[in-house]
Amino acid sequence: MGLFDIFRKKKNETVEQESASESTEILSESESNSDASEDEQSTAVSENTSAVSQPMMEQVGLVNEDEAKIWQEALDKQKISTPQLTETETETETETETETETTEQQIYDAGLKKSRTGFADRFNRFLANFRSVDENFFEDLEETLVGADVGFDMAIKISDELREEVKLKNAKRKEDVRDVIIKKMVDLYEADGINEDATMNFAPKGQTTVILFVGVNGVGKTTTIGKLASKYQKAGKSVLLAAADTFRAGATKQLQEWGERAHVPVVAGKEKADPASVVFAAVEKARDENYDVLFVDTAGRLQNNVNLMQELEKMKRIIQREIPEAPHEVLLVLDATTGQNALQQAKLFKNSSDVSGIVLTKMDGTAKGGIVFAIRNEMHLPVKWIGFGEKASDLREFKPEEFVYGLFKELVES
Repeated sequence: MGLFDIFRKKKNETVEQESASESTEILSESESNSDASEDEQSTAVSENTSAVSQPMMEQVGLVNEDEAKIWQEALDKQKISTPQLTETETETETETETETETTEQQIYDAGLKKSRTGFADRFNRFLANFRSVDENFFEDLEETLVGADVGFDMAIKISDELREEVKLKNAKRKEDVRDVIIKKMVDLYEADGINEDATMNFAPKGQTTVILFVGVNGVGKTTTIGKLASKYQKAGKSVLLAAADTFRAGATKQLQEWGERAHVPVVAGKEKADPASVVFAAVEKARDENYDVLFVDTAGRLQNNVNLMQELEKMKRIIQREIPEAPHEVLLVLDATTGQNALQQAKLFKNSSDVSGIVLTKMDGTAKGGIVFAIRNEMHLPVKWIGFGEKASDLREFKPEEFVYGLFKELVES
């Protein structure tokens, strides 16, 4: 089953769940009203019995006042109770799994709201001018896709591949044309990701995993490290941080604050110290004290700065001298709000270092979600993490199915 088919299936299931939920609410309200009515009637009968019985018994002299009270209390305690159905263990587990899955979907939905709205607005403006599938149609389509930050190369590729497909599918309604376009985008996105490894690579058990973070200043690199440190620490791994960004004022202090929050130690040097010396001390400590994971923060001056790239290479040599297989990951942190600038940064860093994956931050604050398509199409680098907010829990593993659904769910008919 392809990614687009999974998307359609998920959309249909969501529609069915919403419909079932509405029906359940209506039924529950009806039953609630019915139960309330029965309770009122029962209470009224009970009150009448209580009001009449005791005076009558006392009046005819069958019992005295004290005996009547005892008799009435015994009557009040005789209530019919409905036995409760016990959930089976399997039903409980299923409900828990569904709840977790729904929560993840909701997080993507909320985090991609701006991008989803941006896509919808652009496509609706494009389709408002749709009359027929001609050359003007494809020019407008290319302009729409480039404006949605899917990248120039992908926009041209989608346009070229659609020329015959739209005709073959005999798409005439605006809705049909829109569905064909989005299906092609999703299919190309999926094809570009074949053999792509979006999982995190770890060292064999008992050895330290070293993860290097690179990226320009201001993209959220240090914050991302802090969030991941918290995530892995809570997962039971021993984590160590290396504050190797010794040039940016406040970078070391910021990482130390994250370390305190996550209860994770930080190896730091003096201000303006040689970053490689901090990395060396951190690698030694991680190896000798058997830490599971070492996260290394690096400087983030302009990505075309030759000295910066040379420093990164020096760090890698020092790491590999102590742990030959390291670094196990080189994660490039990109600010999603910068759109095509993020793509240019990815190209420059990939050419200068062995980037193994992307972390996209600030996705909740941008309408430029199409950058995910451009990165995969032009860079063939997997997005491994995606950030939707400030909390540690807002940094999520990237899931293509949830991303596609969150981006297009309001555009494609179920």
